[in-house]
Amino acid sequence: MSQLKKTGLAAVALLLALGIAGCGSESEEVKLTAAQEKAMSERLAPAGEVVLEKDVPSAPVAAASGPRSGDEIYNSKCTACHSTGAAGAPKLGVAADWESRVAQGLETLYANALNGVRGMPAKGLCMDCSADEIHAAVDYMVDNSK
Repeated sequence: MSQLKKTGLAAVALLLALGIAGCGSESEEVKLTAAQEKAMSERLAPAGEVVLEKDVPSAPVAAASGPRSGDEIYNSKCTACHSTGAAGAPKLGVAADWESRVAQGLETLYANALNGVRGMPAKGLCMDCSADEIHAAVDYMVDNSK
């Protein structure tokens, strides 16, 4: 039995679409040149491969040197919004932006920073920040906005 019959009608359709097969019957064997075979193999070759997470060696995790300071968190995570006022964020160094917020109390500020409020997402999207680091960032912004 020819290779073409084994692969079925899908192969015939593919060959017709590629202009390789003639108008003969299904039982005719198609002869491909080496160049045509190579070109078809390249077109039909997989574009990549599936790799499961369990098969990927994990990179060693760097040991944390302790909690980051409020200054570090602000400069790496918070500055995009709190330096420009994006989405209504109170700007660092602008006391008027912080007055009504500080009047609610630090615990409210901490809760809002951790859980999100108005345009600010939870933790300001700093998903690798601990609660203590978020509190330190809030303290840094409040202390530098008086």
